[in-house]
Amino acid sequence: MKYRVLGKTGLSVSMVGFGTWQFGGEWGKTFAFEEVEKLLFHAKDKGINLIDTAECYGNGVSESLIGRALRGQRHEWVIATKCGHSYNGLFDRTPRWSAGEVAEQLEQSLRHLETDYIDLYQLHSPKDEFFDDDALWALLGREVKAGKIRHVGISISDNDNLGQTEAATRLGASAIQVVYNRLDRKPERRVFPSCIEQDLGVLARVPLASGFLSGRFKPGEVHTFSPDEVRGRWYRPEDVERMVTEVAKIRETEVPPGVEMSSFALAFCLRHPAVTCVIPGMTNVAQIDANTRAADLVG
Repeated sequence: MKYRVLGKTGLSVSMVGFGTWQFGGEWGKTFAFEEVEKLLFHAKDKGINLIDTAECYGNGVSESLIGRALRGQRHEWVIATKCGHSYNGLFDRTPRWSAGEVAEQLEQSLRHLETDYIDLYQLHSPKDEFFDDDALWALLGREVKAGKIRHVGISISDNDNLGQTEAATRLGASAIQVVYNRLDRKPERRVFPSCIEQDLGVLARVPLASGFLSGRFKPGEVHTFSPDEVRGRWYRPEDVERMVTEVAKIRETEVPPGVEMSSFALAFCLRHPAVTCVIPGMTNVAQIDANTRAADLVG
């Protein structure tokens, strides 16, 4: 594993982090604690030290599983979580963006994660109407001074939201999280130049395009997904076939012989000078092994 400094935070983070939306149950699988513990221990053995989770991944389920698994080794990890929603059930969220509501969410996350501080506390895809709230930013500033938050980040609402990105330094945020992958390069045009200019750390989420860049899906096969999991909600059948075909072309024309598709896809993100870390979701040790090999492909 290789490590980079997350912008102006000074935090040293593994180039490959661990995204944990799947632990909340919206990817078609329920995780037992023993599975989560095994995955996180294996990730640690591979050099991963950053975990990204959120308040609404299963109504605190993801955070609670992580907190329990990290007992006794909290200081060895960089924990990033998010705020801004309550979980009402599969894919059902209620916005909670007032300063008072975010203060409550922070306390809940601290309890779930069994820690007294969050390394990176991120606004979770806020609409601009919620983002521009002086009381919210004042609350976050006070929690930083109190030591409950080490650094504030913004998981921007879409991957071309230049307004939220450009406001980061002025508002006291030190990192940006954004959708970026080989199939969706929109941040390269406006968001990434702003991040470089401000020395913001960048976490690239969905770096494997919801698994399509893993190489698991082949042209000519039937690809159907349950409406009770993310791919069945996000993608129409015609989108799926288009992406599968495009990935096959990328594999044929861009991926060097002997290199796994997922390793190539993550390395592609990491080669951009704005990107600090990728945060793919992982459900088994084989995926962890393949994803961490991406670091070997980056100079």
